[in-house]
Amino acid sequence: MNATVSLFTEIPETLHESLKTYLDAHPDWDQNRVLTAALSLFLLQNGESDRSCARVYLETLFQHS
Repeated sequence: MNATVSLFTEIPETLHESLKTYLDAHPDWDQNRVLTAALSLFLLQNGESDRSCARVYLETLFQHS
């Protein structure tokens, strides 16, 4: 992945608790990696046909710490 942009957002507390539980169980993942994978997959599933979006998703999914 090339350049990154900071993003500030509010999420429901229950979603945040689930995210924390997931990250505790998967130490090789962090909040940024989860949100990048989720956003790129959402865009792919909802009509974004740009190959760079698919590349970001796959790189994020298979990155190794």
